[in-house]
Amino acid sequence: MSRPLATLLVLLAAAALLVAVELGQGALGYGSGELANPCVERTFSGGGFDAAVQRIVLDGLDGAACRLGTSREQLVLSLGSGAGYRASRWSRQQIDTALRAGLLAAVDRSEARGDLPPLVAPLLRRAVETVPIDKLVRGAISLRDLLG
Repeated sequence: MSRPLATLLVLLAAAALLVAVELGQGALGYGSGELANPCVERTFSGGGFDAAVQRIVLDGLDGAACRLGTSREQLVLSLGSGAGYRASRWSRQQIDTALRAGLLAAVDRSEARGDLPPLVAPLLRRAVETVPIDKLVRGAISLRDLLG
């Protein structure tokens, strides 16, 4: 047997072994999980201000998705600039209203849990109520937006 042919056979055997090991570890089920129900309250782990802000965003998106009768993932996809999903399912006003309501409720829950310093919650509420949703989604909020 020639050296190149032996090398090819070893590589093919290694590839077959790799596929067998991956299948044995559950590769067939990868990516087939169910989407979480946004109407069921969840807890998000982590500590500090950064984690609190992340919890508010995730909780707010869940609230908005629940209000619109969809998943959080589908809602986020509808926010994309090239998505035709928004145009076919909800109006911009419906999305804006749902996002504001979800985020306001999330800020309230975060404040009740003690995740936010007392001075921050009113500023976040004001931002959610007044800053254009596109700016909120992009995270392009300035101190001027918070102070009004």
